[in-house]
Amino acid sequence: MELNTSGIIGQSPILAEVFRILGKVAPTDSTVLVTGESGTGKELLVRALHANSGRAAKPFVPINCGAIPKELLESELFGHEKGAFTHAIRSRAGRFELADGGTIFLDEIGEMDLSLQVKILRVLQEKEIERVGGSGSRKVDVRIVAATNRDLEAEVAAGRFREDLYYRLNVIPLHLPPLRERGGDVLLLARHFLSRFCRKKSREPLALAPDARRILAAYAWPGNVRELENVMERLSILVDGDVVQAADLPQKILEHVGDPAELPDIEEPGAAEAPQRSGHVAATAAGPAAANPNAFFWPDLSVLAAQGMNLKDFLDAVESRLIDEALDKAQGVKNQAAEFLGVKRTTLIEKLKKRNL
Repeated sequence: MELNTSGIIGQSPILAEVFRILGKVAPTDSTVLVTGESGTGKELLVRALHANSGRAAKPFVPINCGAIPKELLESELFGHEKGAFTHAIRSRAGRFELADGGTIFLDEIGEMDLSLQVKILRVLQEKEIERVGGSGSRKVDVRIVAATNRDLEAEVAAGRFREDLYYRLNVIPLHLPPLRERGGDVLLLARHFLSRFCRKKSREPLALAPDARRILAAYAWPGNVRELENVMERLSILVDGDVVQAADLPQKILEHVGDPAELPDIEEPGAAEAPQRSGHVAATAAGPAAANPNAFFWPDLSVLAAQGMNLKDFLDAVESRLIDEALDKAQGVKNQAAEFLGVKRTTLIEKLKKRNL
């Protein structure tokens, strides 16, 4: 069965390894501890874990342990009985009861108070909870998945996290890598976010100029995927033209990476840059794009139907046509043809090998 990655985008080997482990652990009921820096998408990974489990049809209940005051967190987790404390005017189920049969996600569990950690340990061991102000236990059938951006081993050594709870949570560790370690995923995500925000704002898609792509790939992204998403939203609002240039990027990013001309070329897995609509003509497999030589023609489904093609055949035909044109223009010189296409010579040679040329 195909793995449901719940919208996590990426083709890097390090992310593929995360997916491999996810595919193995998801069908089990084992407790999982997800680690990673803030903004890496830990909740998305946990949602994918739930979606690929036998509990997928049951509730997925997240709770951020660091966002709720510690005096209220116990009630949020375990519920309370009427009169248990001031303003408890009626009994209320907690998140564990709401998640019965499904998955509860304890995000930022490293922020949890030691006194509550004891009660989480009891849930893991006994599969039962007790409401605040209650006098009896209630059985719950939940899979517990926790996440943190802290080093819990260091927290244990400092006495801020219970060692026994750490080992009960860390049955299956899943580490989500920071964006700076995911290589070409940066540009895949940048295009995805940029396209999404342009659609939301009902504007034509924005392309990324070569210098902008090199800068985005070279930047360290301390805020990870969340920071990249915010930058792409900003660009979708502020860029006036059709192409994001290096100068359009935030000053902080420009200062961090230095001169774009000194940055290395980048390999981009499976992502073709959207064409510029100014002064360039695109062609479909059927022929010239449009009567106006300065217009870009976006093909639609009617083009596929008219040519009797599926999406893969259409894209292969377009790629072949452009490669042939570049080789003709370069009189067979591959270095020059690669420059016309905006790819590395090795990339062009690989594509020619696949076509047995």
